[in-house]
Amino acid sequence: MLLPQIHQPSDLKDLTTEQLADLAGEIRQFLIEKLSVTGGHLASNLGVVELTLALHYLYDSPKDKMIFDVGHQAYVHKVLTGRMDRFDTLRKYQGLCGFVKRNESEHDVWEAGHSSTSLSAAMGMALARDFKKEDNKVIAIIGDGALTGGMAFEALNHIGHEQRKLTVILNDNEMSIAPNVGAMHKYLGKIRSDKNYLRAKDEMESLIKKIPAIGDKIAKTAEKLKDTLKYAMVSGVLFEELGFTYLGPVDGHDLPKLLETLQQADNVEGPVLIHVVTIKGKGYLPAEADSYKWHGITPYKIESGQVLKAAGGHPMYTEVFGQTLIELAEQDERIVAVTPAMPGGSGLFPFAARFPDRMIDVGIAEQHAATMCAALAMEGMKPVYAVYSTFMQRAYDQIVHDICRHNANVMFAIDRAGFVGADGETHQGVYDIAFMRHIPNIVIMMPKDENELRHMMKTAVDYNDGPIAYRYPRISGLGVPLDQVLTAIPIGQWETVREGEGYAILGSGPMVQLGLEVADELKRDGMNISVVNARFMKPLDEQLLLDLAAKGTRMLVVEEASQAGSMGSAVLEFFASKGLHDVAVGIMGVPDEFIEHGSIKDQQREAGLTTENIATALKALAPGEAITFHKNSV
Repeated sequence: MLLPQIHQPSDLKDLTTEQLADLAGEIRQFLIEKLSVTGGHLASNLGVVELTLALHYLYDSPKDKMIFDVGHQAYVHKVLTGRMDRFDTLRKYQGLCGFVKRNESEHDVWEAGHSSTSLSAAMGMALARDFKKEDNKVIAIIGDGALTGGMAFEALNHIGHEQRKLTVILNDNEMSIAPNVGAMHKYLGKIRSDKNYLRAKDEMESLIKKIPAIGDKIAKTAEKLKDTLKYAMVSGVLFEELGFTYLGPVDGHDLPKLLETLQQADNVEGPVLIHVVTIKGKGYLPAEADSYKWHGITPYKIESGQVLKAAGGHPMYTEVFGQTLIELAEQDERIVAVTPAMPGGSGLFPFAARFPDRMIDVGIAEQHAATMCAALAMEGMKPVYAVYSTFMQRAYDQIVHDICRHNANVMFAIDRAGFVGADGETHQGVYDIAFMRHIPNIVIMMPKDENELRHMMKTAVDYNDGPIAYRYPRISGLGVPLDQVLTAIPIGQWETVREGEGYAILGSGPMVQLGLEVADELKRDGMNISVVNARFMKPLDEQLLLDLAAKGTRMLVVEEASQAGSMGSAVLEFFASKGLHDVAVGIMGVPDEFIEHGSIKDQQREAGLTTENIATALKALAPGEAITFHKNSV
């Protein structure tokens, strides 16, 4: 066994190529076994075993900078950099992160949960290296899907212009590969990266131009011939025209070829793009057969590939959204679904099967999707922009400038609102209320259960006065009965789900259920509190707030969203605008820090959103006070 001997990248240096191949097999088996217990991103990591081994074999991490675009493809990197013994804690509370994480290891030089950032980071590190007159290598590893992101194209353009020395590895594991042009293609790739060839080519062009009378004409003809050959035979012509030397396609599971190509890239002075073709799920048949399902997987049985799920669970909010959208689309042919590369995660596969012409997947291009939705709405369609809260952040300017400013009737289906569990801080959906509610024209709402989500979706379809958003969490529903007839909810109307006196919890989404649990606890202490389903973050139910204030009710706003700027802030702003300074209002939400990976219950506890803390905070409210409760203050 070789794997137990690998504690750091330098341990690879003395291995033979044959031993590296054996080690690749051991790493695959290690990942298959460990993730069968913890779950995680399996298929993408099985696909980059040889590539990651080749990188650490040739380069000197952390001096040489390896930048992974979206860190869920970096499990092999973690294994090789001293974290193998922590894989039992993968994605668990205070355990090993499922993404690259800078405070976890000096070898993690860049962390990302969102795609298309690695090329910009590589350019920054290459510039810093050159400014400091250092000599380290910079290598960005980016997937073919991430190249649909506009930011990646911006970086490609700049890198090609600057001509700094860096290597981009395009890990191509899904898209169709250009037809193999055979030996000539491989030969051209080799000679373009050979220093002697490049020098000889430059010298030959110089000599030709010196031939009296006809030298320039011959040189121009030669240049045209070279361009013709390139367009006819080199599949990477786009990258060549952007200023890169293109090498590939290269079999990403052929270690000798990978090593040879990486060494060729080192001989090029400017930027190089190596096109590596890999198989997601390589080495584990269930993952190879369905790489989408096995991209991010829960625990499973190794022998059969059977995924282990909790018995008797209720449908996820995402599933309810997908099915309800089909029902609504059957009644209104103007409805179209738009998603930025997340049709499965957003629950839209059934919709795509039912309405293939009304399903639009734009790839990893959140900004483009937002502006396109604005135009669709302006032309009389009913676009539903299905997007994770964390990814919607990337389209903030387009939401302001193109949707809300135009008052375009776009429907936002904001999935993964609130805590997301094992994906952790890069994916927490806790900021969308704060960055959306201050934008004019938009309506924002969140259901207390899956049945109310269905009615909110009907509300959005019937609403014609501008953009409207419904946000929902990454959890199973409560199992409540689903109404077959859907009715619109009056915009801005809250719902009192439990009548009480003296005190009230104002919650939204899962916090309504948590508020009811607090009410049950306090009832044992003789307190009969109200619980309000504050389902609209914008507009607020101002009349209900005034009624509560008139009765001297002490209110605690509880939300699984950033404490700064979300609904609690809106309530305080409202009372301040009315000059009502004697109303007791407290707010509890996600504190001013990033909450890391773990279970959602772990994250709620970390943020202080527990029944015990909420009960304590409610009791602490005094008339005439506006209190922000922090997780350590209750």
